[in-house]
Amino acid sequence: MAEEKREQSKKDYRAADEKREDQAGGAKSSEWKERVLQIRRVTKVVKGGKKLSFRAVVVVGNSNGQVGMGIGKSSEVIGAIQKAIIDGRKNLIKVPVFKTTIPHPITAKAGAGKVLLRPAAKGTGVIAGGSARAVLELAGIGDILCKSLGSDSPLNVARATIQALSELRTFSDVAKSRGLSLNEMLS
Repeated sequence: MAEEKREQSKKDYRAADEKREDQAGGAKSSEWKERVLQIRRVTKVVKGGKKLSFRAVVVVGNSNGQVGMGIGKSSEVIGAIQKAIIDGRKNLIKVPVFKTTIPHPITAKAGAGKVLLRPAAKGTGVIAGGSARAVLELAGIGDILCKSLGSDSPLNVARATIQALSELRTFSDVAKSRGLSLNEMLS
């Protein structure tokens, strides 16, 4: 029974993908890319029994320094994915990309999920697992080292990764907050 429902949700997900591509004329015309991290069947206990719905976690990014994560719930998988995409576009953050990596190492926590992000040399690639990789690639970061600590829940790891990216500061931001010029700070 559970296997049949899992297969059905996979079919619904594929149908949603095909529908989005058809609406875009065979190819995604916009610069924004979406990646589904998780589709989960959730239940709400009501007076008459259990009410089933689907929760989708989606990351949206333009591979050019902007990324966001959205969550959508609906009685159908397609509806949940569409709501998550809309939510992801509402929650975009700007990521300071320094050459092809991040300006400095950072650690962030969301729920029980904790991630450590470190800058990497050119040519290293995105060394990250699961949902952290999806967030970093859609943010446009080409070289980075990422270690996921704590929870391995895709939702919490994605939230922690976005939290870490939003806390990044460039050298010029730090210099401005200290009241120095960039040359004074670096010397």
